[in-house]
Amino acid sequence: MTMISRSAALSRWMLVPVIALFVGAAQVSAVELPDFSPLVEKYGPAVVNVQATGNPDNDAQQGGPGQQDVPEIFRRFFGPQMPTPRGHGTRVSMGSGFIISADGYVLTNNHVVDGADNVTVRLSDRRELDAKVIGTDAEYDIALLKVNASDLPVVAVGDSKAVKAGQWVVAIGSPFGFDHSVTAGIVSAVGRQFGGIDQQYVPFIQTDVPINRGNSGGPLFNLNGQVVGINSQIFSNTGGFMGVSFAIPIDIAMSAVEQIKTSGHVSRGMIGVQIQNVDREQAKALGLPRIGGALVNKVTPGSAADKAGVQLGDVILSFAGHDIAMSADLPPLVGSTKPGSKADLSIWRDGKTLTIPVTVAELPVEKDALANARGGAAPNAGAGNPLGIVVDDLTADQRKQLGITDNQGVVVQRIAGNLSRRTALMPGDVILMVGRKPVKSAADFNGMLKDAKPGDSIMLLVRRDEQTQFLAVTVPKDKAGKEQ
Repeated sequence: MTMISRSAALSRWMLVPVIALFVGAAQVSAVELPDFSPLVEKYGPAVVNVQATGNPDNDAQQGGPGQQDVPEIFRRFFGPQMPTPRGHGTRVSMGSGFIISADGYVLTNNHVVDGADNVTVRLSDRRELDAKVIGTDAEYDIALLKVNASDLPVVAVGDSKAVKAGQWVVAIGSPFGFDHSVTAGIVSAVGRQFGGIDQQYVPFIQTDVPINRGNSGGPLFNLNGQVVGINSQIFSNTGGFMGVSFAIPIDIAMSAVEQIKTSGHVSRGMIGVQIQNVDREQAKALGLPRIGGALVNKVTPGSAADKAGVQLGDVILSFAGHDIAMSADLPPLVGSTKPGSKADLSIWRDGKTLTIPVTVAELPVEKDALANARGGAAPNAGAGNPLGIVVDDLTADQRKQLGITDNQGVVVQRIAGNLSRRTALMPGDVILMVGRKPVKSAADFNGMLKDAKPGDSIMLLVRRDEQTQFLAVTVPKDKAGKEQ
C-alpha cells in the first residue's frame, strides 16, 4: 500500500508540471494572438464599397483588359457580378476602397473602375455617393476617386518598407459583396515579383490573408492600424482563395496619388535595357561567382543605359545600392526612381565588377494615359451640361503629349447617363471645338452647351491619338445625362 501510495503521489506530482505547462501554453497563446476588434472599430468606417458600371461596347472600343489577358493563376477580383461579356448589357463590377482624406479622396484598384461610366461609393453609414475618377494608373493598378463629402473617417497610412514576413496583417473589404468583412493572416513574403509585363513595377506584399472577389482595392492593415498595402490579386486556378494573395505596397500607391493630383499621370524611370535571369550555366560561362543579377540582352539605342556605356552581355548586379537577385528586381527599382536622377549601376563584365553612373530617363507615357488620368491634375470639371459629358482642363503635360501648342481643348473625363450608350465619344478624347467655336476650358465648354435643348444635335471636333474628326451628338431628351 505504501508503494502504491507513493506511486500515486509521484504520478500526481509529475502531472502538476505537465498541467502547468499546458495552462501556461494556453495563457501564452491567449496573450500572443492579437485582438483585431479595436483596429476594426477605429478604422473600419473608412473602408468603402465601390461599384462601377459601364457599357461593354465602350470597353471594347477602349481595348479594356479581359480575363484572357491575365495569367491563369493570377486573378484580380471583382464582386458578385463579374464584368458582363461584351455586347450583353451593362457591365457591373464591385470592389473595395478606403478613404485617405476627410474631404473625400478614395483609393482603390484601377481594374475595379477601368472602363466605367459611373462609379458609386457606399460608406459604412450606408450613404451612397457618386464618385469622380480623378486619375488612374494601370501599371500600379491604382485609381484615385473623389466624392462630394466632408468630415469623413480616414485611414492611417503606414510604411510598407517596414513590413516583414511573419507579421500579422488584417484585410477589410467586401468579398462577394459582404461589406466590411474582416479577415486576417500573416505576411508570407515581401518584394514579390511576378516577372511579367503585367505590373512589373510593383514589388508585391504576399500574404495568406483570405481574399476573395470584392476585396479588390481594399486596405491591408498592420497591427498598429496603419494601411500598408492595397489588396489586388490572388494566386488561384479556380478564382477562389487558395492561401496566396498579393497587395500593392502603400508607399507606391501614395506616390502615385501625389503624381496623379499634380500632373494627371504617374511618371516612371527608365534606363532602356531588356534583361533576363542568369541561370547556372550562364553564370559559369560569364565567370560569375554566384547565380544572380540581370543579364542584359538588349540595349535601346540612345537610351540612358546606352549613353552610360552599358553593353550586351553585361550583368547588372545592383542599382542605386540595391542588390539585384533576379531580373524582376530591377524594373520596380528603376520605375520608382525619379526621372532625371542619377544612380550607380554595378555591372559584371569580363570577369570584373564595374560601377557605371547612369542618368535615369522617363518611361514614355502610353497614348491612353489621358484616359487613365481622367481629369488630370485639376478636379475642376464643370457641374454639368445637358449632354452629360464631364470634362476637365488639359494639363501642360497632356498638351505636350498631344502636340497642342495653343490654349485649346478639354479632356473627356466620363460620359454620364443615356448618352454613354449612344455615342462614339470616349473618356480620354480631347474636345477642341463646339460647332465652329474653339473650347478653351471646362467652364467654357459647359457655357457653350448651357442653352442646348433635348433633341438638339451638336457638332464636336474631337482629337483621339493622332486623329481629329467631327462627331455629332444629340442632347438626351430626358436630360438623364445631366451631371448632378
